[in-house]
Amino acid sequence: MKYNTIHITLFSGLFMLAGACTDQLDLQPAQSVDQEVALSNDANIKTALIGAYANLRNEDLWGGRSILYAEMLGANNEIRWEGTFNQPREIYNKQIFTNNSFVTDTWLRGYDAINICNNVLDVIDRVNEEDQNRVRGEALFIRGAVYFELVKLYGLPYAAGNTETNLAVPILLNPTREVTGEDQVPRNTVEDVYQQVLADLETAEGLLPENNEFFARNYVVAALLSRVYLQMERFADARDAANRAINLATANGKGLVNDYMAAFNNEADTQEDLFTIQVNAQDPDNSMHSFYSTPEFGGRDGDVTILSNHTNQYESGDERLQQFSVRAGELRTDKWREQFRNVKVIRLAEMYLTRAEANFREGTSIGATPLEDINRIRLRVNLPAKSNLNLEEILQERKLELAHEGHFLHDTKRTRGVIQDNNTPTLQYSYDDPRLVFPIPQREMDANSALVQNPGYGS
Repeated sequence: MKYNTIHITLFSGLFMLAGACTDQLDLQPAQSVDQEVALSNDANIKTALIGAYANLRNEDLWGGRSILYAEMLGANNEIRWEGTFNQPREIYNKQIFTNNSFVTDTWLRGYDAINICNNVLDVIDRVNEEDQNRVRGEALFIRGAVYFELVKLYGLPYAAGNTETNLAVPILLNPTREVTGEDQVPRNTVEDVYQQVLADLETAEGLLPENNEFFARNYVVAALLSRVYLQMERFADARDAANRAINLATANGKGLVNDYMAAFNNEADTQEDLFTIQVNAQDPDNSMHSFYSTPEFGGRDGDVTILSNHTNQYESGDERLQQFSVRAGELRTDKWREQFRNVKVIRLAEMYLTRAEANFREGTSIGATPLEDINRIRLRVNLPAKSNLNLEEILQERKLELAHEGHFLHDTKRTRGVIQDNNTPTLQYSYDDPRLVFPIPQREMDANSALVQNPGYGS
């Protein structure tokens, strides 16, 4: 496995996230910054942490592609890829080459972020004492978040069972400062990676404050934990984490916006946003806008089309139908229409849906009854309240509320569903089909003899 050392990415990460200007700083060339300088004091370590955020916000991860991947793999004959880029087309067609550059770049970006976090954690005692908990919590949050994305993409789902034998990705917890033979480590199991994600996020939640600008906060970590617990079918834990996120977020002024589409295409966070990737003219990366929007709004040629198989699932009068419009000759979703708008990572609406499902499965009503939470979502989009509820209705409400935001694939996997093929209507992919999993990048296979390739992708 190959990595950039921490000092190479340190300062570029600062510019990407915070928009600093080079004429205000007297910097050495990035490749000449010594490791001891890069992590020598409180200010430099905090700058390194911003570099980790910069990797997380990059289009290879939460800057759009983690959502794009889920949408392409989970297209389900409800959306269609029409673009000229081969990388998403391979993912859409479930015929991914091991040298797919998107798949490779996400692996590299993820491990770059992890390595920066490991370096920050290794020198946490050099951070000002009053900030150590926050800095440690943020580094653990980023590392846990990245490992969660990687295990979902490169490993079979938790619901497939055999979690102690199915392979995921290598776990690296020590800083890599120069590449040696010791860096050739094998893949850990799905169980190993999920346990590491939980360890990082559970610790981070207890370290982070409720207010932390647009960086990680305790209720953001609780919200992400609810996703992890759902994938593991730990429904009581998912319920409690979602409930904590709701209570803390609403106590800090968060709430559903009145108009559904007002939650999207925003330059600044709305009251519904728990965590977003900040996008602007200086940091413009947003793969969802690039591929889902159209030229008049700064996008490409309209690479993704919405099909009637999807829109026919909405009830008459559902205001979520207002997101769809004909642009560039085809039906599109307007969730990603405008340029330089924030990428939605976690919305409060998701937490209500998670709490509803988990309460229903557990036969509880922690925070609210499932019916109250589902009707809260329905009334916002002008749908009549339900008087009774079943699990299928809860999952369908979740699918439509969170449509085109990267959830359906992972929800299908955890609920042991199937994904319809986009080209052959009679072909379906089971939730544990290896074709719904990325290959280990060939670059990594060539560099690390300890790695084993995923089934279906050769040796």
